[in-house]
Amino acid sequence: MGVEIRESPVSDDEFEEMKGFVHDYLAASVESEEEGGRMRWYPWHSAEYRYNHILNVTELATEIAKQEGANVDVTRVAALFHDIAKLEADQDVHAEAGARVAREYLESRTDYPESFVQQVCDAVADHSFEGDLGDVPLETQCLMEADLLDKVGANGTALMLLRMGYEARTHMDANEMVGRVLERGEDAISRVRSETAESIAHQRIKRVRWFKEWLEGEVSDMEADSAVEFDA
Repeated sequence: MGVEIRESPVSDDEFEEMKGFVHDYLAASVESEEEGGRMRWYPWHSAEYRYNHILNVTELATEIAKQEGANVDVTRVAALFHDIAKLEADQDVHAEAGARVAREYLESRTDYPESFVQQVCDAVADHSFEGDLGDVPLETQCLMEADLLDKVGANGTALMLLRMGYEARTHMDANEMVGRVLERGEDAISRVRSETAESIAHQRIKRVRWFKEWLEGEVSDMEADSAVEFDA
């Protein structure tokens, strides 16, 4: 009797199970620490924020992988696990810790091919690599590009404005904060290698530039009004 070979080793139901595991793991990693875990004083480093970030990266990485001819299953599973240890491990070791969690999960749940498990774990372990993205396997590149892209555009702008509110900064500082998102976007463009990721980055930066132009005009008007009131 022959062995049935599936083109995709991960079914939709299995992927949904993985998502549930990642969500619950993040929640448990926060609950298990008396002081709330690493960097929990910023609300967007909560378990819910981290899970939403993971889903954003997974969606982006999957899109890039499909367009660039990468192994979609390796890419999307690695994206799902890439930050699973972010809330319980130090920043400089969270990638390796996440790879260990991914391996334990994949090896204990079903009989995924070892080559598949290894590729996923390698991508998770290497996603914080700061060198040239052309030096990593295509699946890892897709994950890293998606991770960069989630921090730019409208989403990155919203996070910066949330940070302003938490730090009790006024709307007068908004232009500066949005400028930081643009800087991140320019950095992302300088690092990404695929045409798909570069196209997404340019689209997102364009939106931020438009917003910044509108913001500059309105903040300038408010600054002028404030100066008149002060002089009066």
